[in-house]
Amino acid sequence: MDKSVFTPYYGVLKQKVRSLRQAAKVTQRELARRLKWGQTMVARVEQGERRLDLVEFIWLCKALGVDAKKAVNDVVEECLALGRAARRKTRPTRR
Repeated sequence: MDKSVFTPYYGVLKQKVRSLRQAAKVTQRELARRLKWGQTMVARVEQGERRLDLVEFIWLCKALGVDAKKAVNDVVEECLALGRAARRKTRPTRR
């Protein structure tokens, strides 16, 4: 099994982190300051070079003033949709 950071599902999470930050009009540097992280850590999370766990995602949402429950649900829904699309592509066609 592939490491999670290299899957399309983790890509959904990376994109969510970036879009939440940008929607809040917060720079990586400012988000890092709020989280007491280094700016490079935020950049590595967004680039997929560093894995983000659920607790850290919740901290990140809180630092951005975002409803963490909704953000997690959005990620889950997008991943489920991605999985459904992948299954449709791999099903054999009927004749």
